[in-house]
Amino acid sequence: MKAVAYYRVSTAAQGRSGLGLEAQREAVESLCRSRGWELTAPPFTEVESGKRADRPELLKALHRAKVTGATLVVAKLDRLSRNVAFLAALQDSGVKFIAADMPEANELTVHIMAAVAQAERKAISKRTQEALQAAKARGQRLGNPNGAAALRRAAKGNVASVDAIKSGAASRADQMRPVIEDMQGRGIASLGALAKALNDGGFVTARGGQWHASSVRNLIGRIGQSG
Repeated sequence: MKAVAYYRVSTAAQGRSGLGLEAQREAVESLCRSRGWELTAPPFTEVESGKRADRPELLKALHRAKVTGATLVVAKLDRLSRNVAFLAALQDSGVKFIAADMPEANELTVHIMAAVAQAERKAISKRTQEALQAAKARGQRLGNPNGAAALRRAAKGNVASVDAIKSGAASRADQMRPVIEDMQGRGIASLGALAKALNDGGFVTARGGQWHASSVRNLIGRIGQSG
């Protein structure tokens, strides 16, 4: 049987560096090897947010799978989308697809999991907004009041640049404090679990990337210092 691989990363930086792609590639290739499937070349790689459905590379992958009778293979279900309507449209297209992290899941299972993931994302977004509003009501200032002016002043010298970076990190920690406190209050305690919750909620790091245990550890450290 033939298989078409589809990989997705959320940021252009990840796309250039290959960060995240290697793990996806390994998962997909391992599944195909275990089932004796032939991967067609080349794979399709998208640099896009999982919240959007207008992804040209995915459309190309679906077309390739449909015209060749191949199965579309992804590393994880969220590499396709957490949007129920989009996933339903994918199922209606008639293209067979499988996620390496849940190869035995049927269409009903996948639809239910996508619905749960979408509901969780909405709930996280709502709770985050409420936490930020509560922090603002307490008089806590969110964001960097100086904006880009701080970075322009930083260009005057390396010491000023370092100070500006530290100031920006502290400001970011203040912004994320209510989010982290809200998640910890709901029992999301480990660094890995926090990183997953942040990524699922659509939050990005100060550099626009995804969260990992190490970046969450640094954030919590900054929150402790600023507290």
